[in-house]
Amino acid sequence: METRYPEDMAEFSSMAEMMESAAREAVRTARENYGFTLNFQENSLQALETILANEAASLDPAATEAIERAVKMWGAYFGQTVRVAFGGEWDLVTYPGKALSLPALTVRGSQLFPLLKVYRRITLGEAENIWTYYQAIRSRLTAVPSEEQSSA
Repeated sequence: METRYPEDMAEFSSMAEMMESAAREAVRTARENYGFTLNFQENSLQALETILANEAASLDPAATEAIERAVKMWGAYFGQTVRVAFGGEWDLVTYPGKALSLPALTVRGSQLFPLLKVYRRITLGEAENIWTYYQAIRSRLTAVPSEEQSSA
């Protein structure tokens, strides 16, 4: 089965819809190509880290299109998993200090760039471990009261 990736948002009504679609593709690809079950739960990010280690080892650094596809799919899954755990909204934002717009997940006032993190994991290696990064996110977000808690 051929993987289909949107080249732009034209076929989606929102950034959230596009990220949800790409995340569902990640779930399917993880099952079919790697034998992992991704379920948008925290523990699945350890499987995602294993998948990204394999992707990093097998992707040709010159194959920019393949890297972009992997980043969209796995980054969307990573972001959706954070979103399931902590809420948040997807949007297209300008990355701080750059003239570059990227999908970002805004959670409790923090902007996260899951696709950029996945790109760094694939291209820079183990130092950009997704599971370790998620643990830092979890620690920070659990220290920040949610809107419901702060308004009570």
